[in-house]
Amino acid sequence: MFRKIFFKEMKDSFRDRRTLLLTVFLPVIMMSALVFFYESMMSDGDENEVFSLAVEETANEELLALFEPIENIDLVRTEDPYETVREGNALAAVVFEENFLEQIESNQPTAVTVLGDSFSQNSSILMNLVTTTLSIFEKSIVSERLLAEGVDESLVIPFSISQEELSEDNQGMNLLALLIPLMIVLAIGIGAGPSASDLFAGEKEKKTMEALLMTPVSRTTMIWAKWLTISCLGAITGLVTLVVVSIEIQFFTENLKTAVVQTDNIGMILLLTAAVSLVFAMLTASILTLTSVVAKTVKESQSYSTPVMMVAVFPAMMLANIGATELEFHHFAIPILNVFGLLKELIAGIINVEHILIFLGSNVLFIVIIFVIARMMFLKDKWVMN
Repeated sequence: MFRKIFFKEMKDSFRDRRTLLLTVFLPVIMMSALVFFYESMMSDGDENEVFSLAVEETANEELLALFEPIENIDLVRTEDPYETVREGNALAAVVFEENFLEQIESNQPTAVTVLGDSFSQNSSILMNLVTTTLSIFEKSIVSERLLAEGVDESLVIPFSISQEELSEDNQGMNLLALLIPLMIVLAIGIGAGPSASDLFAGEKEKKTMEALLMTPVSRTTMIWAKWLTISCLGAITGLVTLVVVSIEIQFFTENLKTAVVQTDNIGMILLLTAAVSLVFAMLTASILTLTSVVAKTVKESQSYSTPVMMVAVFPAMMLANIGATELEFHHFAIPILNVFGLLKELIAGIINVEHILIFLGSNVLFIVIIFVIARMMFLKDKWVMN
């Protein structure tokens, strides 16, 4: 009887075109859009793109010559560089203090101001170009002054600093560590949500729950079959999304593909990622089962489940600035957060058996607790009769 109920609910779910669209196609389309969005974020942009830099009309030609070697900078002469940037006629501005060169030659302090919007990608790029150019000019002045005083430059600069990334493509790894868990969590929630609302709250709203309870099937068997249906739908959506996204990254992206290629044990990591998706689908099914049992209508069920699913977005922000090697016990013990934590480790090429067991034990515990609560409520007429 358990198997018959399960197959019946699965057939009904896939027979409904609306549910099929929300369960499979919509998550895949949304996650594909996220893949190409993140790929565009990682691209270097158009190499021929020119950035407009506002300068004063009276600016010294010798100073402006500093920016001539940079082909991407187009100087915009204006009476008021600040206003030019605020009006959007230039991405950034550089303003030198009056008698700038004369002050330098007389060893007097002077200043230069770089104005721009650091929240704008193009403006930030231009500001970095200008700042780098001015820093090189500053070092050349320091060297000249040291030589003029007969001081060896090495006495002032005793050592050089070089910075190396732990991974050759750290940006790609970070984006994948954010992208993959977020897509899996959202896809499973979107895929399982419609069916979960319909299997319990929908039955009560359509007045078919009473007839269903009159059949010679125990309520425990019934809720088990419905829970398994929700779990399977969420798992199918998550796995289909994972497969589609993997294919898109492999064949339609360059930057994200580079990050994946550099990851060791990619086969094992994909297998573990699929296993994580299955476990999270069961946790999601338990939560959605509980919210649907509590609700009297589909709309009410969606009102309960939507805030719960929105909570899944916060772990992505919490772990965005935490390295894979900095994760601690609670990152793998707290449900939903541990999905992001474990996948962040896996994408970084770290397979830690202890962390996997903590993740599994924590989620199984919460799945059992939530399901037991939902079953206890389903056994009472108060919650199953509308």
